[in-house]
Amino acid sequence: MAQTTNADSAQGTAVAAVVRVAFQGELGAFGDEAVRSYFGAQLQLKPEPIPYRTFAEVFRAVSAGEVDHGLVPVENSQAGSINDVYDLLRQHDLFVTGEIVHPVNHCLLALPGQSISDIKRVISHPQALAQSDVYLRELGVEIVATYDTAGSAKMVYEEQLEGVAAVAGAGAAERYELNILAHGIQTIKDNYTRFIALSREPAPRQAGSAKTMLVMATAHQPGTLNKCLSYLSDNQINLIKLESRPSRQRPWEYVFYLDLEGHRDDPVVRNALADLAGQTIFCKVLGSFARSL
Repeated sequence: MAQTTNADSAQGTAVAAVVRVAFQGELGAFGDEAVRSYFGAQLQLKPEPIPYRTFAEVFRAVSAGEVDHGLVPVENSQAGSINDVYDLLRQHDLFVTGEIVHPVNHCLLALPGQSISDIKRVISHPQALAQSDVYLRELGVEIVATYDTAGSAKMVYEEQLEGVAAVAGAGAAERYELNILAHGIQTIKDNYTRFIALSREPAPRQAGSAKTMLVMATAHQPGTLNKCLSYLSDNQINLIKLESRPSRQRPWEYVFYLDLEGHRDDPVVRNALADLAGQTIFCKVLGSFARSL
């Protein structure tokens, strides 16, 4: 559970609560940076980032109470949606309680003394490799996918891999004592990843604009999805994003993830959700929270 440090409690001085936050990857990864930005700078808490190897382990850790929260990416402005996370949202009984859009600036990292001409292989997470594809093709090197950006930097450092470079952030270079051979190698320079916060409890209502995430399944019949979406337009609700994923129950049937403007407690959103409940096979609100995008 979240804790509050007590160094100044006798004087009644307010101190930040310490929260344990799970993320996928190694310390120094973009997920680690996003944890510190969202829970630290934005929420004014004292985050303790806890690394896990996979997204599934992050969801499990939050569900089991090993950590207070999780932070996982759902989409990148260049590479698109992260399907594994969408599938896990449906599989776990957790709430989405917030979001942060975090800039992603990829660098090429290698051991001290190495130059770009020495590099024969580049390793990183598949998303980072995809986001840097133009630069990497021009290098003419072997490309190898790994489980994490910072994890790749850690591998280069721990195994002292000469001729091997990692695609990761500048923070990973500092943490694992690597040199930056090239900055900003992503194909699209304005590169951002949207992360969502996970918790076992819903977020309290806050002032300002809100966003609601939900997942639903419709009957496999012509016009059912269109009718569901009409409930949103009839209530003057802006649909921000629509994502489909296989239902995993029958071939070619899908579930739909929606991002809506507004809070589930707003009258218009509440009316639309009531309409959707009567038209869908199932409809689950994943969370309503302060909107940042």
